[in-house]
Amino acid sequence: MDASSPASSDAETAPRYVLRDQQSLRPPDRLGFAGTVLSEPTSYRDAIQHQEWQHAMAEEIAALERTGTWDLVPIPAHVHPITCKWVYKVKTRSDGSLECYKARLVARGFQQEHGRDYDETFAPVAHMTTVCTLLAVASVREWSISQLDVKNAFLNGELSEEVYMQPPPRYSVSEGMICHLRRSLYGLKQAPRAWFQRFASVVTAAVFSASTHDLALFVHTSSRGRTLLLLYVDDMIITGDDSEYIAFVKACLSEQFLMSDLGPLRYFLGIEVSSTPHGFYLSQEKYIQDLLDRASLTDHRTVKTPMELNVHLCATDRSPLLIPLVIVILLGVLFILALLVLTSHMLSIS
Repeated sequence: MDASSPASSDAETAPRYVLRDQQSLRPPDRLGFAGTVLSEPTSYRDAIQHQEWQHAMAEEIAALERTGTWDLVPIPAHVHPITCKWVYKVKTRSDGSLECYKARLVARGFQQEHGRDYDETFAPVAHMTTVCTLLAVASVREWSISQLDVKNAFLNGELSEEVYMQPPPRYSVSEGMICHLRRSLYGLKQAPRAWFQRFASVVTAAVFSASTHDLALFVHTSSRGRTLLLLYVDDMIITGDDSEYIAFVKACLSEQFLMSDLGPLRYFLGIEVSSTPHGFYLSQEKYIQDLLDRASLTDHRTVKTPMELNVHLCATDRSPLLIPLVIVILLGVLFILALLVLTSHMLSIS
């Protein structure tokens, strides 16, 4: 072919894909609430300056006192109490809109010592494959799925160990007094286990049995039908064909814990769920958007390939685009996305 042919000329003038400067990228204001405090403070000193976070901390302290999380006692001899800190989170809905400001008092569990103030720590967590299977079963049998949320779930766990903690910042106590923890607190090494044991005892009393394949899945079977209850930390979903028993279970849980009935399942573990006459429609748009935010890839300049065309690279050309920790995190969330594809396939063939 002649070098001056139109095809050759187009190839020479075709634009090249230019790699973006990672240092210049900044996540966009995806939430877009003008005039609202949406940043998450990194310290108590920053948070106390904003009314929204003051209210959030006051709500958390009220919940701790309501559940009798601690007793104020003089410092026992030879006791080295652990400390605590505030953690702040702006919680959003699946569409990215503001849901609430959440302040959580977290114990510095890394200061605990095995055999002194904690022993066993393992607590079952629902497997993603179990979530996928439950969605598929509910779709095949045309069951509705309800979502429940336990507020301050870990505060319901009862401690069997002696754990002492310094009071939270600016918490009104007499000099020389510290907190003797009666219930588990976020951050304690045994907190997930204590909460799960308490929850399991309540649902077992309601004649549920833990699945042998996933200890976080509880099953109830009777002549009226079957009920499935799945727990993931403080979120749970319940489904089945025995509507009367499902209502009974919700009432039992509300008597024991501070519960929120969120209604039909819409958002669970990063999966948006929409019910249709033909089953469930699953999406992870928000999950993917959060992933792009984390990788600083939100300027919407998309290309067909992540590299320049016909480029020759060597190890010393430029610095790595992402630090290894970020790569590990991105691989983890991409694995979760792959499980969603599997779930969608299971639902499509059902």
